[in-house]
Amino acid sequence: MRFAPPAAALALILFVTASMGQAQQREPNQRAMAFVAEGRNLLDNGNTQGAVDAFEAALAIDPSINAVFLDLAAAALAEGLPGKAIHFYREAQRREPDNFAAISGEGQALVGKGALSAARENLATLENRCGIACVETQLLAAAIAGGGPVMTAEAISPDSQVTQN
Repeated sequence: MRFAPPAAALALILFVTASMGQAQQREPNQRAMAFVAEGRNLLDNGNTQGAVDAFEAALAIDPSINAVFLDLAAAALAEGLPGKAIHFYREAQRREPDNFAAISGEGQALVGKGALSAARENLATLENRCGIACVETQLLAAAIAGGGPVMTAEAISPDSQVTQN
């Protein structure tokens, strides 16, 4: 019984120091970062599929690089796939809840799909967490102000020949 208080204190000290060592950020893998740089270059040059391949290779090497999900979302938007972009933005937010670029990007992708009410929810989140003067907030506000896609009915010319059943 005499050793219980010192043992508890020692256990507490070891626990705190061990948890502090785990909280430190580690450097990303250099090979993975090379793939990220290559993917961004390919995306800038319009090669979206090559960019996606490079980003996925980076994630295979080092799955802890959260910024790759923003790059994958940008590639999905470049391919005209806002739903897939929303998935990547949400994964970035799941990993890093205060990622303002992911919240804004998701909102802009929602605007692209015509989901303005959901985009406004993202705008409210950004205004609360980041502020009105935040760049991400302003980008999303501008996208919402521009409105979503306009759907119109196309005029169909009647067939010149009508047959009866």
